[in-house]
Amino acid sequence: TQIEQSAPADVFASADTANMDKLTRAGDVTGQPVVFARNVLEIAVAKGNPKKIKTLADTVKPGVQLVLCAPAVPCGKFALQAYQKVGVTVPQVPTGQSVKDTLSKVSLGEADAAVVYVTDVEAAKGQVTGVPIPTAQNVVASYPIAVMKAASNAATGRAFVSYVTSNAGRATLVKFGFVKP
Repeated sequence: TQIEQSAPADVFASADTANMDKLTRAGDVTGQPVVFARNVLEIAVAKGNPKKIKTLADTVKPGVQLVLCAPAVPCGKFALQAYQKVGVTVPQVPTGQSVKDTLSKVSLGEADAAVVYVTDVEAAKGQVTGVPIPTAQNVVASYPIAVMKAASNAATGRAFVSYVTSNAGRATLVKFGFVKP
């Protein structure tokens, strides 16, 4: 939205393809966006998993306070897709405006569980515990990156995209829990 409203940006990287597709259709990016990483979902639970949550279905049981990213946010959209895959209806639950906001509700004890990205659970190590979601039930998020047409520093933007998509850049991302494209 900020870019669509003329906010300055040299490079745009997104946690989903939908936002990049909007900018591409509008002619705001140069060349074709490149997927530089992928991410999968994980259930973040209170440290030590006191509610013994093992599955997505466990997160909607009575006595469990679930929080999800807002449906308009990529992690919220993907979480709802994962619940749909396993045939679990999600009741009305509190939502966070971002993945960080959503995860903080678990780390602060305001919620028992959240469905966020593996990378966010990894970044919050020690504050929350991660419960893996099986591959067949999970949703893979593709992260595209592109140089913006109105970039004030396009050469540096291209160099940054080149590094991020290089073997060295991808190796760094893997260290933080991302999956290679």
